[in-house]
Amino acid sequence: MIYWMDFLPAAVLISVIPGANQLLGLANAIRSGASWAFIGILARLAAFTLLIGIVVLGLGAVLAQAPDVLTAIKWSGIAYLTWIGLAALRSKPQADFAVQAQGVSADRWRIPRQEFVVAITNPKALLLFAALLPQFTSGGQGAELHIALLGLAYMGVEAVVGGLYIGTGRILRWRFRSYKGSIAHRVDQISGVCILVLAGALAVSSV
Repeated sequence: MIYWMDFLPAAVLISVIPGANQLLGLANAIRSGASWAFIGILARLAAFTLLIGIVVLGLGAVLAQAPDVLTAIKWSGIAYLTWIGLAALRSKPQADFAVQAQGVSADRWRIPRQEFVVAITNPKALLLFAALLPQFTSGGQGAELHIALLGLAYMGVEAVVGGLYIGTGRILRWRFRSYKGSIAHRVDQISGVCILVLAGALAVSSV
């Protein structure tokens, strides 16, 4: 049995809270447009699929008891977040959004690559799935299938909420399109600071 009425509000709340991936989606939509940002979400969901698969196979609980592995994942994620944050802070203003879009086209895999790596190297995501999903099943026979269904539902919620973040970014991109590159550059600066703060928070966390 799956406790959907309890799970869905919890999933929405967890997904709505701004994290590194949601901030990336918002910033990508402003800098590069909604299409590229949605491609980034697909990469994020691919990473979550792997993490949920690990939980379904029963490895989530095992990894939760392997501090060395989680520590390695944690610091890999911190290093990557720091690199993204610093790169955003060092970015230079573009002449306009069209010029910036050309730069993205030259490295079209940067956005999904960032989304995937940030999601897969977040140990809290793995522990979240390992601790959260089983709580909303009755256990027993078929528990693995129930966890898989809950994981699929969570990814649906994540896709919808991520789409809302991207929609917000698209609106901002449209509203400030006449301001040339200043708004996009400001978003880079703000998102860079936020991502560095998230990296610092992860560094001092007990995970």
